[in-house]
Amino acid sequence: MGNRRPSEPKGWDRWEGFLGTACKGAVLLLVVLLTAGAGARKAPPSADPAPNAPLASGATKSSDSPKAEGLKEAPEDRSSVGYLLRVKLPIDGESYQRAKLFVRKALERAKSRNQQPILIFHFQVRPEQKEYGRGSEFGASSDLARFLTSGELSGARTVAYISQSLQGHAVLVALACDEIIMAPEAEIGSAGVDEQVIEPDMRSTYRLIAEKRRTFPADVALALLDPALELLEVKTDLGTEYVRSDRLGELRKEKRTIIGEPTVLVRAGEPARFTGAEARRLRLISYLASDQRELARALELSPDSIEEDMSLSENWVPIGVTLQGPIDHDKVRRVQRSIEDAVRNRRINLVVLEIRSPGGSPMESIQLANFLAQELKKQQVHTVAYVSEEARADAALIALACSQLVVHPEAILGGPGAVQPDQDDLEMIRKAVKNPEGAWSHRSWSMALAMVDPDLEVYQYRRRGQQQLFSLEEMEELSKRDPAAAEWIRGDRVNIRGGLKGREAGNLGIADFVVHDFAELQKEFSLEEGVPWAEPGWAQHIIDLLARPEAAGVLLAVGFFALYFELHTPGVGLGGFIATVCFLLFFWSRFLGGTAGWLEVLLFLAGVGCLLLEIFVLPGFGIFGLGGGLLIIASLILASQTFVIPRNEYQVQQSMQSFLILIGAFLGVMVLAWLARKWLPRMPVLGRMFLQPPEPEEAEQIRQRETLADYHDLVGAVGLAATRLIPCGKARFGNRLVDVMADGELIERGQKIVVTDVQGYRVIVRAVEEQQPS
Repeated sequence: MGNRRPSEPKGWDRWEGFLGTACKGAVLLLVVLLTAGAGARKAPPSADPAPNAPLASGATKSSDSPKAEGLKEAPEDRSSVGYLLRVKLPIDGESYQRAKLFVRKALERAKSRNQQPILIFHFQVRPEQKEYGRGSEFGASSDLARFLTSGELSGARTVAYISQSLQGHAVLVALACDEIIMAPEAEIGSAGVDEQVIEPDMRSTYRLIAEKRRTFPADVALALLDPALELLEVKTDLGTEYVRSDRLGELRKEKRTIIGEPTVLVRAGEPARFTGAEARRLRLISYLASDQRELARALELSPDSIEEDMSLSENWVPIGVTLQGPIDHDKVRRVQRSIEDAVRNRRINLVVLEIRSPGGSPMESIQLANFLAQELKKQQVHTVAYVSEEARADAALIALACSQLVVHPEAILGGPGAVQPDQDDLEMIRKAVKNPEGAWSHRSWSMALAMVDPDLEVYQYRRRGQQQLFSLEEMEELSKRDPAAAEWIRGDRVNIRGGLKGREAGNLGIADFVVHDFAELQKEFSLEEGVPWAEPGWAQHIIDLLARPEAAGVLLAVGFFALYFELHTPGVGLGGFIATVCFLLFFWSRFLGGTAGWLEVLLFLAGVGCLLLEIFVLPGFGIFGLGGGLLIIASLILASQTFVIPRNEYQVQQSMQSFLILIGAFLGVMVLAWLARKWLPRMPVLGRMFLQPPEPEEAEQIRQRETLADYHDLVGAVGLAATRLIPCGKARFGNRLVDVMADGELIERGQKIVVTDVQGYRVIVRAVEEQQPS
């Protein structure tokens, strides 16, 4: 024991010292935590918050409200979806009824889909209104505000989006929403601008709505209404508060500690107005958004998760328009003209565009897409694309530009089409789809571009029940603009190279509805009375009929058979006329259908000319005959497609179809020719127009004679042409039927001929001139 150092505790003393030190540390830690908590409670909010940073949980916006308590968080197992209503100013009784209808239908739809609804009220000035929405009725506005704060909307989150300056009693409706989002330059204020005197019931209504919803503090709401009030910004021990100057004494009575001198925000006699940037700095609103894409980002939604479905608030006046076949300038103009006429003459507000097209012109498709998404949107016309069969390549851009997309389960969206876009086309499309104010601003630009660019890789991303398609490039751009983009979780790569089936587009969230027929589409949009169609003229109906592969094959088969028939009959008769009509109809339908041009027509005429030259001028089957046949075949194939050499799967399929049409036509000609030779000569009337084939015994005798034939004995013999000699044909010398060739001239059937020479098996004849009687 004598060896122990004097400072070393012994026994109980050692444990007592250890416990004492631990207790002191715990007390010190507790004091630090309490001090930090009190400091956080008393710390005033930042004077200049980040533009779209959410309000801190401890920050207060007024003496009444820590933060808008009406905001409802979506349950984790339900995806959020936005339903947008454009509230046209000024507000009147019709606006009130329209908004009520919108709310109830949107809640019903969200419930049926197990979704958490976010109801967005986008306040917009009517085109003819130049006073920023002045003139809203107080009665209609207060009724709508009370409805928005009623228990009927307890399952929804309401958002007022102010992209233009807002004044008049429409301000009351904005205050009734759970949350207000504004454009930075837009203003809110001057709620009492239309009133000569601010009545007590107006004050009580504004106070009631403000206290119930707590979007704006009650004193701020009253200052927006009554320009006679002075509004102060006061820093207290509870944070920054906004109070009227006549209520400053109430704060002191409540034993609030006022820090520094109050700041006058709005002087008495001046209307209270706040820009979006000012309201955000004062923490009166939660987010700033310059456009709908930023609005979606503020609400943590993907752009296409905000539905602007006018059927929720309107009685539809629809029109149906069909876009069929390869896309070209004339077809786009025809569609635009049909829609413009319907908007002007019928006052329609819904366009159902049925698309059955393989694409054909990226430039024309972009033009039509801009018309549908921008021009019609300005006129409050809702557009629905219905892809019943296919919207390939650039035709998919038109479908995606519409407000909503409806597809058949087996329809094809995107992928290879009638044209293969080159690098210049892809750059033009990329620029168009990336335009934040363009036709595809409500969708992912990389998803739209992937419909035409087979090399662009897109992935399925998920966030809080939402799904979206992004490329790595677009996600990188999104992450730079929005820190919340990190919440998107990347999934599998989506292969759009060969196009998407309608069912797949529905599963990926690209299509809004997947329907099996048009009747289902009508049901989805409550179009019980049907959809009138912009009827094309009789010519268009004929073009559509003749453009079908079956009809094209029949036209070609009948046309070639008519030529065959013509060659076996004297004179230019019925066969030549029918052949001319068939080929004219074929090229006319293909020309107006967008697959044929003057090149194909000229190739066909050149081919026919070469064959005639071979037959009438240069007998034998040589270069002109072979070349003419190839030109005709090439013209018919090219007239059935929009390309020369296939460069993708779709074009290979179209080439195979063109070959099958041609093969089917030639097989049809062979069958018709066999039937004609067998049965036509035996018919009472038509038999006179066609040379009857010899009987079997006679045919055998002819064959044997021709096998050992020596026709030199016929030199100088006179006979009759049994067929038309052009220049070859048959002639009868007594009982002998012989193959002959005219000597450089056309000889009609029945004309008297004389044999001038025999060259092997060739019997050369010329016509015998009839002597006129003296």
